[in-house]
Order: sequence, then C-alpha cells, then structure tokens
Amino acid sequence: MAVRASKEAVFDAPPEAILDVLADIDHVPSWSAVHKSAEVLDRYPDGKPHHVKATLKIMGITDKEVLEYHWGDRWMVWDAAETFQQRGQHGEYNLTPEGDNKTRVRFDLIIDLAAPIPEFIVKRAKKIVLNVAVESLRKRVMSHMRAR
Repeated sequence: MAVRASKEAVFDAPPEAILDVLADIDHVPSWSAVHKSAEVLDRYPDGKPHHVKATLKIMGITDKEVLEYHWGDRWMVWDAAETFQQRGQHGEYNLTPEGDNKTRVRFDLIIDLAAPIPEFIVKRAKKIVLNVAVESLRKRVMSHMRAR
C-alpha cells in the first residue's frame, strides 16, 4: 500500500540555507520530532551525506532505515530500501527561488507500507510528517540563519 504526501510553503531564506540545514544530518533529531537518531555512514566528495542510518518513531511505531541521498543545486532526494515497516520510501525536496531571499519549498514523500494500516492512522501520521518536513524545517532554517 503506497502512501503519498506533499506540502508546499514559501520560506524567507535562499535555497542554499535550506540545503545546508537538510545536509546537517547530525542535528536533524534536534528539530525533527520523528527522528530519534540519524548517523551519516558515508559522504560525497563535497561533504554532503550519501548514506544515512536513521531511527524514526511516529505514533508509537519505530522503524530503522538506511537512506541513500542525492543532491542538486535546488533539490535533495532520498530513497530507503525495505525495512520492517515498509517495502520502500522515496522523499524529495524541490526548491524554487522566488524573488529576493525567498524560496518555494515543495516536499514529496512516497512510502510503500509493508502491511495495511487503518486510514485514520495514515491521515494522522501524514499530518505529523508534513508538519515536521515543512514547518519544523522552516523554524530550523530561520534559527540557522540568525546564528550565522
């Protein structure tokens, strides 16, 4: 059963600042309520994460996954292989500059669940994930920019 979710928002930040926060895997658990841990296993020559081991917990369900990241100037995607809870996962952020120092952020996620889950639980989980992926990211980006 594939579950799809997406959300868009405009951030008061350039794409580079958003990608910097997304690439800072070690700090993801500090701003993402669904990440219990995240560890970079290896990196690309430019220093960006390539493979990441993560433990996620949402609505009492815990899953451990290894994510493979790919990076562009205005995007980031990841894929995860089969885990106990899912047959696969694909996530992506696409960033579109909008005027001075603003960026439209689009987040898309597809998860192929390993077993059926009641629709009301799927809806609640999607809401939590989308909030973390966009609103919690926005707060972290703003905090990161103020600290620079």
